[in-house]
Amino acid sequence: MLHFARWKVILVLIISLVGILLALPNLLSPKALEVLPDWIPAKQVNLGLDLQGGAHLLYQMDEKELVQDWLKNIRGDVREALRRAKIGYTGLRVSLPVKTVSVRVRKPEDFDRALTRLRDISVPLSSGLAFTGQQGNTVDVERGDTGQILLKITDQGLFQRVSSAIEASIETVRRRIDAFGTTEPTIQRQGRDRILVQVPGIKDVSRLKALVGETGKLEFRMVDTTSSVSQAQQSGRAPPGTELVQSEDGFSSVYLLKSRAIVTGESLVDAQPGFDQRTNEPVVTFRFDTAGARRFGRVTQANVGRPFAIVLDNKVVSAPVIREPILGGTGQISGSFTVQQANDMSVLLRSGALPAKLTILEERTVGASLGADSIAAGKIAALIGLLMVLGFILISYGLFGVFANLALAINIALIIGVLSMLQATLTLPGIAGIVLTIGMAVDANVLIFERIREESRAGKSVIAAVDSGYSRALGTILDANITTFIAALVLFWLGSGPIRGFAVTLSIGIITSVFTAFTLTRLMVAQWVRMRRPQEVPI
Repeated sequence: MLHFARWKVILVLIISLVGILLALPNLLSPKALEVLPDWIPAKQVNLGLDLQGGAHLLYQMDEKELVQDWLKNIRGDVREALRRAKIGYTGLRVSLPVKTVSVRVRKPEDFDRALTRLRDISVPLSSGLAFTGQQGNTVDVERGDTGQILLKITDQGLFQRVSSAIEASIETVRRRIDAFGTTEPTIQRQGRDRILVQVPGIKDVSRLKALVGETGKLEFRMVDTTSSVSQAQQSGRAPPGTELVQSEDGFSSVYLLKSRAIVTGESLVDAQPGFDQRTNEPVVTFRFDTAGARRFGRVTQANVGRPFAIVLDNKVVSAPVIREPILGGTGQISGSFTVQQANDMSVLLRSGALPAKLTILEERTVGASLGADSIAAGKIAALIGLLMVLGFILISYGLFGVFANLALAINIALIIGVLSMLQATLTLPGIAGIVLTIGMAVDANVLIFERIREESRAGKSVIAAVDSGYSRALGTILDANITTFIAALVLFWLGSGPIRGFAVTLSIGIITSVFTAFTLTRLMVAQWVRMRRPQEVPI
């Protein structure tokens, strides 16, 4: 147990030195890191929201807008289904308060056939909700009291729709925040229709709110040139199949657009900021998928010389005239953008549109002073705990306590080094995990040293007592650490935010403490025995 092959000694020393080397950058200032050679590790531990400050935002999804868009889609499906079946209809309306689409069939003899066709629009609830006991359809199709057909959104269908929209929004928000280059943002669902966003270290909170809060719904629509915008404004209503849309392109305050979109942002596969080669102004270049490119090319080919509008979140950002057919599936959006605006718009388009608007319910900005106080408190707690443990071990075990203390210091360096290498985020609970790890590492040394004492009192030689102490304590140490490691993995798997931070440092600390408390101290003791050849154990 005390024999170490040369390669094992070299491996233990290399691991210890690499851990120290990875941890050292955390003691240096950013300016000092810049002058270091490239071959020296320069990564520092990322600090969480509770340590370095940042943004804490709680969003709520606009359920009314979600229902409104769903009802519009249902209305379009009804129109399409009845036209394909060649069934005449009238009075196709949307009623938002009761979440219903109603339609009246012109001929009574077509009523049953229309009812059958429209029931195909309703789909069963997702099988993923089967365990909850929920059954039925997302939309109920019924006969109305006045001879109408009613398509009503069910409560279960709405719950499923909101849940899907929240999950999709979380992924969209995550892609947008990733564009900031921040590390370990927390984005999670809260309740039925809320999303919690925590971004540590963010400096431009207003830009973050603008980027996350934008719906990002992109549409390409034709401009209606057959009707007058002023007449539509004076009458208070647009001609059938058109609508008035506000503009931000700097040429007109409002446009009269066709209601139906040529292509939507769902057909985009890429969007990047760039510069117009003619004017050198910032623009956003985009590229459609195959189906979107084909549809866009067909429409532009048939409308050369007519203007079309690029609409983002129901506002016209550009309304160029089609000079020639756009058949390549690529184009650009211009509109007197700044470089940052072009970059933010490309992020919005690449990340995809939110299912509905997100409204801020709660906003907290954690300042740097709070983070500094937390770091200082954590350092003091860790330092006090470390000094007390070092003193106890030194007084209790003498020279062996020195070995344990050296191993403990290397253990802390290994934890910090691994956190730096993995670019993990250190939170205040994470500091608590490191302090707990210190206690666990000492506990392993106590088990070993007490076993050595017992063997030495039983009359065994120094080598036999030390060898027996390490070999017999190994099983107990592994059992205790493996069970704690499993608990840490469960915390990481099921937890989030600060709980995960605690689990990360605890998991890393368990692995490093087993290495330092058992292997590293055993190497130190073995070298001491070989060099001094003591007659008794100084413990």
